[in-house]
Amino acid sequence: MLGRWLGNRRNAQRVGPVSAVNVPPSAGVLGCRVLDPVHEPARGATLTVTDSDGRMTVNGGTDPYGSFVAAVPAGEYRIVVTSDGYAPYRADVTVAEGTHSSLGDVVLQLAPAQPLPSTGDWEIEPTHSSIGFTARHIGLARIHGRFNRFAGALRIGERMEESAMHVVIDAASIDTNVRMRDDHLRSADFLDVQRFPTLEFYSERFAHRGGQRWAITGALSLHGVTRTVTLDAEYLGLGNGMEGETRAACRATTELHRDDFTVSWQTMLARGIAVVGPSIGITLDVQVVPMAAG
Repeated sequence: MLGRWLGNRRNAQRVGPVSAVNVPPSAGVLGCRVLDPVHEPARGATLTVTDSDGRMTVNGGTDPYGSFVAAVPAGEYRIVVTSDGYAPYRADVTVAEGTHSSLGDVVLQLAPAQPLPSTGDWEIEPTHSSIGFTARHIGLARIHGRFNRFAGALRIGERMEESAMHVVIDAASIDTNVRMRDDHLRSADFLDVQRFPTLEFYSERFAHRGGQRWAITGALSLHGVTRTVTLDAEYLGLGNGMEGETRAACRATTELHRDDFTVSWQTMLARGIAVVGPSIGITLDVQVVPMAAG
């Protein structure tokens, strides 16, 4: 009995990665283990595999042990490994039919830090910035919209964590490219722009999340209600505009729940599906420039 158990155990130990993946005919297995600079597993790293024509074949993340395994058609591939705070890793690999093509251990290196904006007052440059949103419609596709008029200022402290920002949005500038729907969104059923003409966000809490990621937590006033909201922000660095002016850019997202701001209008379809979903996704793409003196 003991010998039989040991024999089964030895057989189990000899099972390779190909045996763990259902490999269709004319396919092979592509895999690797992704590690950070101190050789700890990089859990949640993203791997994108494209074929020789540049078409994406596989896109996925590593498991808690830093491993990634996928079956792909035999052929030539380009693999890119990304993880926040680390430089992208790129490699070419050939996957043969019925074989396991392993990149082995991929060790990521820290990305060079992006220079932060200089201390002082900056303002949002609206021509190259946008504030958009998405909402689920009848449980199916998402409706996309934006606010066309907004202004904002950013005060950069001696330490980035000591910075502050203030953004004001004209509620009546909501735009989903459908006039009847926009009129309804401006009405008392939703934003009630006659009573609440602006949305305002004010923050004095900037927290570094590692790499280029920041959490910006502040007070959002919408529809007469003020709630604490955190923006998940990615700092995109500094650059120069057409006239040589310095610009800084970031992208930020958050999710708002309509009931939190008493924007609770709802109509149900006959089959019990809400016309408008309960949450709204917010995306900000922002460029800021130094505020003019005086």
